[in-house]
Amino acid sequence: MTRSHEPVTVSHRTVDVDGIEIFYREAGPEDAPVLLLPHGYPSSSFQFRNLMPALGDRWRCVAPDYPGFGYSATPAPDRFSYTFTGYADFLRRFTEVLGLTRYAIYLHDYGTQFGLKLAMHAPDRVTALIIQNGDVYEDQHGPKYKPLKDYWSNPTDEGRAELATAVTEEGFRDEFVGEIPEHLVDRVSPDLWRLSWSLMDRPDRRENLVNLIADQARTLDWFADEQAYLREHQPPTLIVWGPHDGYMPEGAARAYLRDLPDAELHLIEGGHWALETNLDEIVPLVRDFLDRTLPTP
Repeated sequence: MTRSHEPVTVSHRTVDVDGIEIFYREAGPEDAPVLLLPHGYPSSSFQFRNLMPALGDRWRCVAPDYPGFGYSATPAPDRFSYTFTGYADFLRRFTEVLGLTRYAIYLHDYGTQFGLKLAMHAPDRVTALIIQNGDVYEDQHGPKYKPLKDYWSNPTDEGRAELATAVTEEGFRDEFVGEIPEHLVDRVSPDLWRLSWSLMDRPDRRENLVNLIADQARTLDWFADEQAYLREHQPPTLIVWGPHDGYMPEGAARAYLRDLPDAELHLIEGGHWALETNLDEIVPLVRDFLDRTLPTP
């Protein structure tokens, strides 16, 4: 990948958010336009470790670890709600504690739901959206959603035990390599699932994560409001998508054009974790988009 900018340092910091110690990564000038990077399941801010230095010469990139993920603290359930609503509220509070008042948001996986809730809370603060394999159109869900939906429609003890089989090192590996073509698999670092699992392999974290997977059902009811937000506010949007994704195939990307007809859509060869396999393609697309959307001095 050809870059004209100097190498950028990524800082690793902690901040207190309502009594919870939160780890986050940050790169770029403090006065630069902000790109907020909420991570997906089952990863952490680690997933943005390569993207941040590639953008930090011109934009302030900020990526937190959610409570119970990565290097952030894991408060007891009576102090933090391990639900989609709880995490959406956390992301809002994180931006407030850091004093972030204007930001572009990178929407990926679970971070799509948390990021869109943030955008809907204060639409005037959103400068742009970058959407990468994060879905809000149920009619375009892929086949890997079926076991989840079977449980959501009939939540039994047996079904919950089946959900728990995904919260394993092998389950995490399947999330990261998934359905991508064989020739791309060796681009995905084993650090992704081994690091994620080493940090998640505690009884409290595993239980909280199973609860979160079960709670994902409620996001289906959020989709209509999220689509209405997109239609009404028309934020500048870049869609960059890996279609080899059992949850979110190509149709899930194209569905955004129903509500964002002016969005830029780029389909690349990869899958759900395209930053691992297609970083060299994604970085210039993001830089060009942000250059036009968030001009810097």
